[in-house]
Amino acid sequence: MRHVFVETNWVFGFAAPAHHKNPGAVDLLERARRGEFRLHLPSVCLTEVRNPLRSKCQPRNEANAIRDFLKLRHNSSRLTAEDLDAINRVLNRFESSVDSELALLPQILAMLRTEPNIDVFALSDPMLSMAVDLALIDLPLQPFDQCVLAAVLVRTRELWDAGERGLCFCELDKDLQPWDKNRDRKSPLAEVYDQARVWVYGNFELTLPMRPPNWPFQPAPGEPSI
Repeated sequence: MRHVFVETNWVFGFAAPAHHKNPGAVDLLERARRGEFRLHLPSVCLTEVRNPLRSKCQPRNEANAIRDFLKLRHNSSRLTAEDLDAINRVLNRFESSVDSELALLPQILAMLRTEPNIDVFALSDPMLSMAVDLALIDLPLQPFDQCVLAAVLVRTRELWDAGERGLCFCELDKDLQPWDKNRDRKSPLAEVYDQARVWVYGNFELTLPMRPPNWPFQPAPGEPSI
């Protein structure tokens, strides 16, 4: 069984209203339901995602921008009063629809907690200890990202020790990706993932970067591990 780890950006892409939803995030859960792999999600991500969803997905952000544009262009455009009225009706329906979707957020997050194809796991003492260890390494991460990384590293180690293979992490956040904007490896983060035998994908389709057929590489004798 393959194991795919996700974090807050996956929850955002899955739970967001339609105009911000990530189709790849939705499809990832459908693939897990078909038995292609099992998803793993640190439970703290369900808490962290609430504010970004409510602030970034507000319908008024887009609707008011269009209204302001129409006000500025009204005199110079060929739009009639009837056109403007029709546009405003559409914008009002858009706002109402998104408001209704955002109101369902608590139920969606609760569903993810009970979804049989997702292992939503709490931070354990070893994970908190690992977060402290990561803080002592030269990793430019915020405290929350350190906790997420620690959770992934400890849980994947537990799975590996139990005989599981095919461990990977979907990560859209550049701070937690083991490569830079030029796709060059970032040290020491890349080595941390290598030592944990975790392949990191930069999308939810599990395609990029392509995983080498001989992964995971065996560490050199005496190589330190996280």
